[in-house]
Amino acid sequence: MEEKTFTVPNISCGHCVNAIKEELNEADGVTGVEGDPGSKTIKVKWDSPATEDSIRAILKEINYPAE
Repeated sequence: MEEKTFTVPNISCGHCVNAIKEELNEADGVTGVEGDPGSKTIKVKWDSPATEDSIRAILKEINYPAE
């Protein structure tokens, strides 16, 4: 299992975090998503077939690109 904390500058509130959680939890291989609107970060845990690149692509697609 892999885990990474992504900085997502477009997060402004808890609603943003919930929207990101819903989208990432639908991706195959994603096993956990936690977010903090205060620090504008999302912590994601995943296994194959998900990858860091695929997670970044989803975040970009939903207008929450990670730095």
